[in-house]
Amino acid sequence: MPMLDMPLSQLKTYMGINPCPPDIDAFWDRQVQAMEALGTDCELIEADFQVPGAKCYHLYFTGMGGARVHAKLAMPADIAAPVPAICIYHGYAGASPEFSSLLSYVQAGFAAAAMDCRGQGGLSEDKGGVIGNTLHGHIIRGLAEGDPAKLLFTQIFLDAAQLARIVMAMPEVDERRVGATGASQGGALTLACAALTPTLNRAAPVYPFLCDYQRVWEMDMALDAYAELRDYFRRYDPLHEHETETFTLLGYIDNQHIAHRIRAKTLMLTGLMDNICPPSTQFAAYNKMTCDKQMILYPDFAHENLPGGGDRILQFMLGMQP
Repeated sequence: MPMLDMPLSQLKTYMGINPCPPDIDAFWDRQVQAMEALGTDCELIEADFQVPGAKCYHLYFTGMGGARVHAKLAMPADIAAPVPAICIYHGYAGASPEFSSLLSYVQAGFAAAAMDCRGQGGLSEDKGGVIGNTLHGHIIRGLAEGDPAKLLFTQIFLDAAQLARIVMAMPEVDERRVGATGASQGGALTLACAALTPTLNRAAPVYPFLCDYQRVWEMDMALDAYAELRDYFRRYDPLHEHETETFTLLGYIDNQHIAHRIRAKTLMLTGLMDNICPPSTQFAAYNKMTCDKQMILYPDFAHENLPGGGDRILQFMLGMQP
C-alpha cells in the first residue's frame, strides 16, 4: 500500500504533538455555560423549497457574540411522535447542502438540520471585530488577540453545539436520539458538537479537519485548507519566536484536546492517502476518545468522496436507541 503518513501500526497509537493548554476543560466549561445561557429559541421561516411528505424551513438563532446563525431544517410532514434528528455540518468555506440532499433522512423519519458556518458560504452572520487577517484564514482568526475566546472557531464550535441543543428542544424531536455528521470542517464540527454536547447520541465525522496543527506544520502540509498557518507565521512571526505560544493557543480549537469529552457512539471515516487533513492528525483525535467508537479506513482514498460512506452513516444513525 502506498504511504503518505505514518505506518498504520504507528497511527493506531499516535497521540498528537500540538501543545494542549493546561486549562482546556475549564475553558470549554465556561464557554459552554455562556452558550447555554443563550437558550434554545429560534426563528423558523417556511422555505420556498417544499416537496410532498416533508416540511422545509430556514432556521435562525442567535449565537455567541450576537451573530445570527442560519441552518436549513427539513422534517417529515406528519409527525405523530417525536422523531430522531441529525445535525449536518459542511466543509471549509462552503455552505449547508441543498434541501433536497436532506430528504434521505426525512424519508427515514428524521428531522435534519444543516448549519451555515458564520463568515463562510451560507447565510450566517459574521460579526467580525478582531485584529488581524480576515480576508481568509478562519483558523488564525483572532490569534493576534491572544484570547482563545476570541478565536473564530471557538465561536463556530459553540454554534455547532448550540444547533444540537436547539434541535433537541424541538417538540417534534426525541432529544435522546440526535446525531451529528459532516466531512472535513464538517467532521471537525461533528467532533466539537459531540465534545460540547454530552447528551448527543451518535457522531459520524468524515476525515475531520482542525486536529493536531503542529503535526500538519511539521509534515510541511500547511497547504490548501491549512495554508493560513504558513500565512500567519510569514506575516506575524517570521522568525518563529512565538511558535510555542501560537500552537498552544490553537490547542484550544484542536479537536484532539476535547475528544476525551465525547460520549456519543462514534463512527469515523478516514482515507489513508488524505493530503489535506493528514491521517495522523485524525488519529490523534480518534485515539483520545474513550467512547464507543469505530474507524472505517479507506487505504487508497484521499480527501474525496468515500464510496459507501453516506450509506454507512445513514444506517449508523438509524441504529440510535433512546
